[in-house]
Amino acid sequence: MKKFLFITFLLAPMCIFFSAAQTKKFISVSGKEVIGLNGKPFLMRGTNLGNWLVPEGYMFKFTNVNSPRLINEALSELMGPEDIKAFWKTYQDNYITAADIHFLKASGMNSIRIPFNYRLFTAESYMGQNNPNRGFELLDRVIGWCKKEGLFVILDMHCAPGGQTGDNIDDGVGYPFLFKSKASQQLTIQIWHKIAAHYANETTIMGYDLLNEPIATYFKAGEFNQYLEPLYKDITKSIRMVDKNHIIILGGAQWDSNFKPFGPPFDSKLIYQFHKYWTEPTQNVIQDYVDFRNKYNVPVYCGETGENKDEWVKTFKDLLEKNNIGWHYWPYKKLDNTAGIITFDVPAGYNKVIEYTEKPRNTFEQIRKAAPENRDELVNALWGFLNNCKFQNCHPNKGYMEALGFKAQ
Repeated sequence: MKKFLFITFLLAPMCIFFSAAQTKKFISVSGKEVIGLNGKPFLMRGTNLGNWLVPEGYMFKFTNVNSPRLINEALSELMGPEDIKAFWKTYQDNYITAADIHFLKASGMNSIRIPFNYRLFTAESYMGQNNPNRGFELLDRVIGWCKKEGLFVILDMHCAPGGQTGDNIDDGVGYPFLFKSKASQQLTIQIWHKIAAHYANETTIMGYDLLNEPIATYFKAGEFNQYLEPLYKDITKSIRMVDKNHIIILGGAQWDSNFKPFGPPFDSKLIYQFHKYWTEPTQNVIQDYVDFRNKYNVPVYCGETGENKDEWVKTFKDLLEKNNIGWHYWPYKKLDNTAGIITFDVPAGYNKVIEYTEKPRNTFEQIRKAAPENRDELVNALWGFLNNCKFQNCHPNKGYMEALGFKAQ
């Protein structure tokens, strides 16, 4: 009897823990609707934290140097091995802070999408480090801020092993090798499994966006599209081994625009995602996605749009909401830009950094010829970028925010 009581005593806390985990509420789906924690339909309204964990050249005003790898190469040539590590560490600490997250929530947003590079979860060198736990360190921090503010989060694998897009945005080598490489597919599955296990009981997270904008239009759809949904199924199967709580988000082929590779839903918690830039803000542009939603009785969502004039931004936002489609406009923060939520000023001397990145640098001889006469001036400009991007030094784009229905504080 004593032995029975002792075992009961040991098991009781575990039972309480598992019971508590099972009673947690998560954002979910029901038919065509995303369902909030209150059991009512939840329409996503928010932005993307672009350029934070996946630097993009155009947000630095660069043209040819446009992927994280190429940006790192150019800045390393200017700063050297030690300073570039310090630069990226400060960049990650300054670009998105608790103040940024508070601002987003106070503006009226209810959710955000966070792009990340798979390398943050491996020992591969990326943004100055090779710590396989860094992805969790960075995401845990921002998710903690979001939890405090009541802002929900979608995690977006913007850069997958091997490259899922075949362009600069996947930080690959210009070809969607993910769909040809079993090793890259397995690593993608493993990373998502690890992420899902880590966040299985985190209610601040809405869901997992498995692959951003797979298979660019530069490649034959017939060669790659057939592999997209099977890979989504394999990733989802692995996630469901450790996490049955969160929504899985599936982006279409050809820049998240083509739903034709998809068959009937293969999981009970799916959202299908499309992106739209520089189109006419009219019903026919989104009608295929509405038809897909009606056919399969599933939610659809616009994960990226924007980068446009205020009038277009408002018209397209109203069109999406008229069709009961949630959205995350791109981007949140960008250097010297009015087509986003907030912006920051170009630092002194930064034009010379831009000039350097546009010079031929394909050989060591060219790198030596491109080297600036006053290297310190360019390095100081880069540190100025990091100071200017701090939230307290940013400026809200009032017209853009009002076009989205947010308060410009």
